[in-house]
Amino acid sequence: MIPSMVEDGRRTRRSRLYDYTDTAVPGPSGTTDDPERGRRQFAALLGEFRRTAVLVPLDPETGSPLTADFGGVRWFYAFSNEGALARFALARGEGEREWPYQRWMGARVLDAAVPAVGVPCGVALDCADGEDGMVFPPVRGIVPDAVAVDAGTEAEDTQGTQDRGDGR
Repeated sequence: MIPSMVEDGRRTRRSRLYDYTDTAVPGPSGTTDDPERGRRQFAALLGEFRRTAVLVPLDPETGSPLTADFGGVRWFYAFSNEGALARFALARGEGEREWPYQRWMGARVLDAAVPAVGVPCGVALDCADGEDGMVFPPVRGIVPDAVAVDAGTEAEDTQGTQDRGDGR
Protein backbone atom coordinates (compact mmCIF):
# COMPACT_ATOMS: atom_id res chain seq x y z
CA MET A 1 0.00 0.00 0.00
CA ILE A 2 1.22 3.53 -0.77
CA PRO A 3 1.84 5.42 2.49
CA SER A 4 0.20 8.58 1.18
CA MET A 5 -2.96 6.55 0.65
CA VAL A 6 -3.24 5.61 4.35
CA GLU A 7 -4.84 7.99 6.80
CA ASP A 8 -5.65 7.07 10.40
CA GLY A 9 -4.88 3.45 9.59
CA ARG A 10 -7.62 3.32 6.98
CA ARG A 11 -7.25 3.21 3.24
CA THR A 12 -8.26 6.57 1.74
CA ARG A 13 -8.57 7.44 -1.92
CA ARG A 14 -7.42 10.91 -2.80
CA SER A 15 -5.72 12.89 -5.52
CA ARG A 16 -1.93 13.02 -5.58
CA LEU A 17 -2.33 16.81 -5.43
CA TYR A 18 -3.38 16.29 -1.81
CA ASP A 19 0.22 15.32 -1.03
CA TYR A 20 1.39 18.79 -2.05
CA THR A 21 -1.06 20.80 0.02
CA ASP A 22 -0.34 22.43 3.35
CA THR A 23 3.42 22.10 3.07
CA ALA A 24 5.87 24.59 4.49
CA VAL A 25 9.13 22.83 3.74
CA PRO A 26 11.87 25.13 2.46
CA GLY A 27 12.65 24.63 -1.22
CA PRO A 28 16.01 24.95 -2.95
CA SER A 29 15.93 28.76 -2.76
CA GLY A 30 15.11 28.75 0.97
CA THR A 31 11.50 29.81 0.52
CA THR A 32 8.48 27.89 1.69
CA ASP A 33 5.23 26.97 0.07
CA ASP A 34 3.34 29.11 2.63
CA PRO A 35 1.59 31.77 0.47
CA GLU A 36 1.36 34.35 3.28
CA ARG A 37 5.03 34.01 4.08
CA GLY A 38 5.84 34.29 0.37
CA ARG A 39 3.83 37.51 0.15
CA ARG A 40 5.69 38.97 3.14
CA GLN A 41 9.06 38.01 1.66
CA PHE A 42 8.13 39.54 -1.69
CA ALA A 43 6.90 42.74 0.02
CA ALA A 44 10.26 43.01 1.81
CA LEU A 45 12.15 42.52 -1.46
CA LEU A 46 9.96 45.08 -3.21
CA GLY A 47 10.57 47.60 -0.42
CA GLU A 48 14.31 47.03 -0.62
CA PHE A 49 14.24 47.47 -4.40
CA ARG A 50 12.28 50.72 -4.09
CA ARG A 51 14.86 52.14 -1.63
CA THR A 52 17.93 51.05 -3.60
CA ALA A 53 19.78 52.68 -6.48
CA VAL A 54 19.92 50.25 -9.41
CA LEU A 55 21.84 50.35 -12.67
CA VAL A 56 19.63 50.91 -15.72
CA PRO A 57 21.56 50.15 -18.92
CA LEU A 58 21.04 52.49 -21.85
CA ASP A 59 20.54 51.60 -25.49
CA PRO A 60 23.82 52.70 -27.14
CA GLU A 61 22.00 54.06 -30.21
CA THR A 62 19.09 55.94 -28.62
CA GLY A 63 20.31 56.58 -25.08
CA SER A 64 16.96 55.37 -23.72
CA PRO A 65 16.71 52.66 -21.06
CA LEU A 66 17.28 49.17 -22.42
CA THR A 67 14.09 47.10 -22.50
CA ALA A 68 12.81 43.82 -23.87
CA ASP A 69 9.32 42.64 -24.76
CA PHE A 70 8.29 39.25 -23.42
CA GLY A 71 4.87 37.74 -22.84
CA GLY A 72 3.01 40.88 -23.86
CA VAL A 73 4.93 42.96 -21.31
CA ARG A 74 7.81 45.37 -21.83
CA TRP A 75 10.53 44.85 -19.23
CA PHE A 76 13.08 47.42 -18.06
CA TYR A 77 16.42 45.80 -17.38
CA ALA A 78 17.86 46.81 -13.99
CA PHE A 79 20.90 45.53 -12.12
CA SER A 80 21.92 45.62 -8.50
CA ASN A 81 25.61 46.17 -9.28
CA GLU A 82 28.16 46.28 -12.09
CA GLY A 83 28.93 42.57 -11.70
CA ALA A 84 25.30 41.67 -12.42
CA LEU A 85 25.33 43.97 -15.47
CA ALA A 86 28.57 42.36 -16.66
CA ARG A 87 27.07 38.86 -16.36
CA PHE A 88 24.11 40.05 -18.43
CA ALA A 89 26.44 41.49 -21.10
CA LEU A 90 28.39 38.24 -21.27
CA ALA A 91 25.20 36.16 -21.46
CA ARG A 92 24.15 38.24 -24.47
CA GLY A 93 27.55 37.76 -26.10
CA GLU A 94 28.20 41.50 -25.87
CA GLY A 95 30.84 41.58 -23.14
CA GLU A 96 33.38 43.43 -25.25
CA ARG A 97 31.34 46.59 -25.84
CA GLU A 98 30.89 49.50 -23.45
CA TRP A 99 27.61 49.42 -21.50
CA PRO A 100 26.47 52.92 -20.58
CA TYR A 101 24.05 53.04 -17.65
CA GLN A 102 22.41 55.41 -15.21
CA ARG A 103 21.74 54.93 -11.51
CA TRP A 104 18.06 55.24 -10.66
CA MET A 105 16.23 54.58 -7.46
CA GLY A 106 14.02 51.52 -7.79
CA ALA A 107 11.01 53.66 -6.83
CA ARG A 108 11.77 55.97 -9.78
CA VAL A 109 11.78 53.03 -12.17
CA LEU A 110 8.45 51.69 -10.87
CA ASP A 111 6.64 54.99 -10.24
CA ALA A 112 7.89 57.19 -13.10
CA ALA A 113 9.57 55.16 -15.85
CA VAL A 114 7.03 52.32 -16.01
CA PRO A 115 4.00 54.64 -16.43
CA ALA A 116 5.83 56.68 -19.08
CA VAL A 117 6.16 53.67 -21.39
CA GLY A 118 2.47 53.55 -22.31
CA VAL A 119 2.23 49.75 -22.56
CA PRO A 120 2.21 47.08 -19.82
CA CYS A 121 5.69 47.32 -18.34
CA GLY A 122 7.60 45.77 -15.45
CA VAL A 123 11.17 45.48 -14.22
CA ALA A 124 13.55 42.53 -14.60
CA LEU A 125 16.26 42.81 -11.92
CA ASP A 126 19.51 40.89 -12.35
CA CYS A 127 17.92 38.76 -15.07
CA ALA A 128 21.14 36.93 -15.96
CA ASP A 129 21.51 35.59 -12.42
CA GLY A 130 18.98 32.76 -12.55
CA GLU A 131 17.18 32.22 -9.23
CA ASP A 132 18.91 35.27 -7.77
CA GLY A 133 17.11 37.51 -10.27
CA MET A 134 13.68 39.00 -9.63
CA VAL A 135 10.83 40.34 -11.72
CA PHE A 136 8.45 43.09 -10.69
CA PRO A 137 5.41 42.65 -12.95
CA PRO A 138 2.98 45.44 -13.84
CA VAL A 139 0.37 44.65 -11.19
CA ARG A 140 -1.26 46.56 -8.32
CA GLY A 141 0.99 47.00 -5.33
CA ILE A 142 4.10 47.09 -7.50
CA VAL A 143 3.41 49.75 -10.14
CA PRO A 144 0.91 52.63 -9.94
CA ASP A 145 -2.69 51.38 -10.17
CA ALA A 146 -3.30 53.51 -13.28
CA VAL A 147 -0.87 51.34 -15.28
CA ALA A 148 -1.34 48.00 -13.53
CA VAL A 149 -2.71 45.29 -15.80
CA ASP A 150 -4.97 44.02 -13.00
CA ALA A 151 -6.28 47.48 -11.99
CA GLY A 152 -9.89 46.77 -12.96
CA THR A 153 -10.16 43.32 -11.38
CA GLU A 154 -10.83 44.39 -7.77
CA ALA A 155 -13.77 46.60 -8.75
CA GLU A 156 -15.13 43.82 -10.96
CA ASP A 157 -14.66 41.22 -8.21
CA THR A 158 -16.49 43.23 -5.55
CA GLN A 159 -19.19 44.53 -7.86
CA GLY A 160 -21.01 41.21 -8.02
CA THR A 161 -20.83 40.63 -4.25
CA GLN A 162 -21.92 43.99 -2.89
CA ASP A 163 -24.94 43.87 -0.62
CA ARG A 164 -27.30 46.63 -1.69
CA GLY A 165 -29.49 46.09 1.36
CA ASP A 166 -32.57 45.23 -0.71
CA GLY A 167 -32.13 41.46 -0.73
CA ARG A 168 -30.84 41.35 -4.30
